[in-house]
Amino acid sequence: MFNSDRLKTARERRMLTAKGLAERVGVSAVTLSKYENGHAPDEATAKRLAMALSYPLDFFFREAPERIDTDAVSFRSLARMKAKERRAAEAAGSLGIELYEWIDARFNLPSADLIDLSKERRRPFVAARLLRQHWGLGDRPIGNVLKLIESKGIRVLSLSEATKNVDAYSFWRGEHPYVFLNQEKTAERSIFDTAHELGHLVLHHHADSKTDKEAETQADRFASAFLMPESDVMDYAHLFTAGQIIAAKKRWKVSAMALANRLNSLGYISEWNYRSLLIELGKRGYRSGEPDGIEREVSTVLAKVLAALWSKGMTKENIARDLGIPLEEIEALIFRLSPDQGASLEVRKPSLRVVK
Repeated sequence: MFNSDRLKTARERRMLTAKGLAERVGVSAVTLSKYENGHAPDEATAKRLAMALSYPLDFFFREAPERIDTDAVSFRSLARMKAKERRAAEAAGSLGIELYEWIDARFNLPSADLIDLSKERRRPFVAARLLRQHWGLGDRPIGNVLKLIESKGIRVLSLSEATKNVDAYSFWRGEHPYVFLNQEKTAERSIFDTAHELGHLVLHHHADSKTDKEAETQADRFASAFLMPESDVMDYAHLFTAGQIIAAKKRWKVSAMALANRLNSLGYISEWNYRSLLIELGKRGYRSGEPDGIEREVSTVLAKVLAALWSKGMTKENIARDLGIPLEEIEALIFRLSPDQGASLEVRKPSLRVVK
């Protein structure tokens, strides 16, 4: 049976209005609205819908997708985001859940190892220290933040939205925490986004709101303290010039602006010095980017999954076909990884089922 929720998901992924899709298909907006509210189109119209949206026809005849509760999602940059951009990102989240459920049925994935730190959300620096203690990280810099949180059971996927308005977002789906990262950002800022979303997952999972300005500030402060522990940063309290900031930022794999902000928040540099640093860093191009940027972090888990599937003769095309999702959407979710970018994960079953 034709699934109206899947029609809406595909339309939102393409950032089309109901009127815009109706015009492409050759039906009225009222008729299109009926299709999205449970009235099944005839076979010919269903094919035109699939063609207009560049989705396999099979996609629309499956069970309802895992629609994400908007109120449960923490968006990194809600203020700058257009409504259609948010809906498109949330629709990507629905596809991401389906992809991970497919993976979860075939591989042993890490269970979530997070702690509820909502009582410390007004002291995010304390929450950052407690989580580091829980994970036994000490105060050393984290070599690969994305790999770390994946090892703790957080399911990370990528977004390929052609906009910087959608930075990142996170949510809990049952016992599984998810983080989605936009690849439009610099590698350093993506790392900060990862830590920011980690903050939301531990600080606001049981809180009333995840989208207000206070929650965003708390997640920012958590990320700063988590990535740059005070006891480690204090050895660099002598950094007063833009050149020194640029050289030192590589230790924590953060942006120059983030390090300058951390030093200022800890009181190691004066407000005047901080503002002067921001001006100088801006002149050098560090407000909008990282001229000497680091290598981008990608999913270790997804790389290993692809490698394991490849060893069984399965490709990304097989995954896309099995899920009825366009290959481009799969590519967008998995950091555009190739099978040779990871080693095998432990397979739960003796052999993988070959996708027909």
